[in-house]
Amino acid sequence: MPRTIAIGRQSYDRIITQKNFYIDKTLFIKDWWENDDDVTLITRPRRFGKTLNMNMIDCFFSNRFEKRSDLFEGLKIWEYEEYRNMQGTYPVIFLSFAGIKERDYKAAVYGIGCKISKLYAVNSILMKSSKLLESEKRYFEKQMEKIEEIEIAHTINNLCYFLSKHYEKKVIILLDEYDTPLQEAYINGYWEEMSGFIRSLFNNTFKTNEYLGRAILTGITRVSKESMFSDLNNLDVCTMSSEKY
Repeated sequence: MPRTIAIGRQSYDRIITQKNFYIDKTLFIKDWWENDDDVTLITRPRRFGKTLNMNMIDCFFSNRFEKRSDLFEGLKIWEYEEYRNMQGTYPVIFLSFAGIKERDYKAAVYGIGCKISKLYAVNSILMKSSKLLESEKRYFEKQMEKIEEIEIAHTINNLCYFLSKHYEKKVIILLDEYDTPLQEAYINGYWEEMSGFIRSLFNNTFKTNEYLGRAILTGITRVSKESMFSDLNNLDVCTMSSEKY
């Protein structure tokens, strides 16, 4: 029976569970992991499948999808025992800046803070962790309610610390459409403020983060040596092959 082509659907688990047509790109997981880079940046045009790939990686590694082998059985990655044993075993932070399209700096930073606050809420199970101190739980609870602008640059790093402490494993970070706030900042005249903010956020999240295992960022903007990535000497800029991925 022919499978339905779910045009525009970006949720990997829905595509698989609803048996939609899917071109097997799961070997990207193996290729990326074996490159052994701390931080990978993927810049490709819109509608290239970046978000679906990120969602697939989240479903593969995240312990929220523990025992969900059904999402990968019969696909190429499942032929490798080493990777079968890795499925659903990592704490994963999956964040998208896709909706940050504000006309001023304050609103954009507020939007980013709200998205990070939701990450804390998604991981609220840590509030019951016996491995976190009571002071750490109070901080965690505060971030679920509201994140102050002055704290935002450090909040993902801190969440990695809490996740790593609880699960005793380093964290995978997936950031989709990293450059959307920067594009809007350029268009609306607050580039200097936003680029400085993003530089600080990225430095704390991807460079000085001892709890980071691996990370992937995606966007459409090509980067230069003078960009906000100039401090990230652990960054690998990856070009995705349309034939393979």
